Amino acid sequence: MPITELLERNSKKYGDETALVEINPAVTEPQRVTWNEYELIQPISDVPFRREISWAVFNEKANRCANLLLNRGIRKGQKVGILLMNGLEWLPIYFGILKCGAIAVPLNFRYTSEEIDYCVKQADVDVLFFGPSFVGRIEQIANDLGKERLLFYVGDSCPSFAEDYHQWVANFSSIAPKLNITDDDLAAIYFSSGTTGFPKAILHDHTALLQSAEMEAIHHKTTHDDVFLCIPPLYHTGAKMHWFGSLYTGGKAVLLRGNKPNDILTAVSDEGCTIVWLLVPWAQDILSALDKGEIRLSDYKLDQWRLMHIGAQPVPPSLIKHWHKYFPDHEYDTNYGLSESTGPGCVHLGLENSDKVGAIGIPGHNWQVKIIDESGNEVDPGDVGELCVKGPGVMREYYKNPEATKETIKDGWLLTGDMAKTDPDGLIYLVDRKKDVVISGGENIYPVQIEAFLSSNPKIHDVAVIGTPDPRLGEIATAIIQLEKDTDCSEEEINEFCNTLPRYKRPRKIIFADVPRNATGKIEKPKLRELYCGDRLVEKQNLS
Repeated sequence: MPITELLERNSKKYGDETALVEINPAVTEPQRVTWNEYELIQPISDVPFRREISWAVFNEKANRCANLLLNRGIRKGQKVGILLMNGLEWLPIYFGILKCGAIAVPLNFRYTSEEIDYCVKQADVDVLFFGPSFVGRIEQIANDLGKERLLFYVGDSCPSFAEDYHQWVANFSSIAPKLNITDDDLAAIYFSSGTTGFPKAILHDHTALLQSAEMEAIHHKTTHDDVFLCIPPLYHTGAKMHWFGSLYTGGKAVLLRGNKPNDILTAVSDEGCTIVWLLVPWAQDILSALDKGEIRLSDYKLDQWRLMHIGAQPVPPSLIKHWHKYFPDHEYDTNYGLSESTGPGCVHLGLENSDKVGAIGIPGHNWQVKIIDESGNEVDPGDVGELCVKGPGVMREYYKNPEATKETIKDGWLLTGDMAKTDPDGLIYLVDRKKDVVISGGENIYPVQIEAFLSSNPKIHDVAVIGTPDPRLGEIATAIIQLEKDTDCSEEEINEFCNTLPRYKRPRKIIFADVPRNATGKIEKPKLRELYCGDRLVEKQNLS
């Protein structure tokens, strides 16, 4: 069934129950707002900005959006872009797009005007919803975009080059449009994260979205009573597909606009969150704040918090060991995936394998996995090869890019570009990105392994390892190290710490600097190569 039917079901079964809560700690409001048709307001002094929406109102607002789009000429298969910060408007608009048979195209909130223009045209977007944070960027390209597209502004004080979404949508029916939408219909275009170049448009159907919802609920044993805390941006498959577990079970979810340790723990405490998905930097920040006494667990109500899971990047085992010192009863899972596989979960550790921290785990629900060599043959257990996945969440194609599609999907198998191996128990370990491997003097060096080792040093807050040019060895492993705040550490200390590593794995160069990460927590290695590889053209930065 199309994923929109889950929303219809929740509206009928759990209509008056809370579906979504939005919290913005950066804004203090003298009132708490319940977002429904009549804008009921309950005075509460000096609390963070908070809104909530029921399943029934969520569905009604999605229907109004769908009917607005149909009225403005949008038909099945056309593309509608979303450029919004996380908030209560985001998901009703997303589902409104799907309910009118169109294809939703979420855009990265960090995109520049040039990137927005590129992605809108690459995906053939006919309508673009955008919010207050993007007025300046859209204004720079509005004359061009607006010639062939509808621009809907979602917020107060609508700019002159756009139409006021809230003013228009209120005039349309809250009854679902009568359209025949099937599992095989196209549903969404997501853009690759751009860590290897300009983003590619990834096309998914309703089958893939529904698969991710079912898989999330099964993997994390999500029930209707669970409360999910969502912090990452909803434009990304990782955030939305984890939230799909709440959609699948009709449970409450909290959209937190902030990732400071106190904000996270306060949201967990106040909203009764039971499942929290964190990125590695946020988990590290929480642990650092606890270590320094900046926050105390006794100040929060956390007994109901049962599961902490991490995705988007390899997880240092030392981090989880440290986490369990403060949260010994937490279940733990790590989720591997990519936008081409409808986000996280095609491989996951599994709650039953939490003692295998360091592995990405086993094939996810309804997924198959194999590891192949350069000739396409499966490697022996323990040998390193490219990870390939196959299942109902594999993308249809890279939109308008048949060459890249052909290179990435072979006989139904998605080639991930990640190097992996299995252990004697059959668990899969991620070794590194294929294009991130450092070849030094003919020896393959996998930066992830060095990063995991260095992360165990308590003075190191974050670390990235890249290959930098060397006249003799071709390239050498260089570690960019971000120290804990107010911590001193010398290059000599790092070199001494690395003495337990095999000699060829020891970083040859140490740089103390911040480690840049994108909105989904991935290290921006192309940016580091630009900074530290001089004028050398690095093949790893080319579009994959």
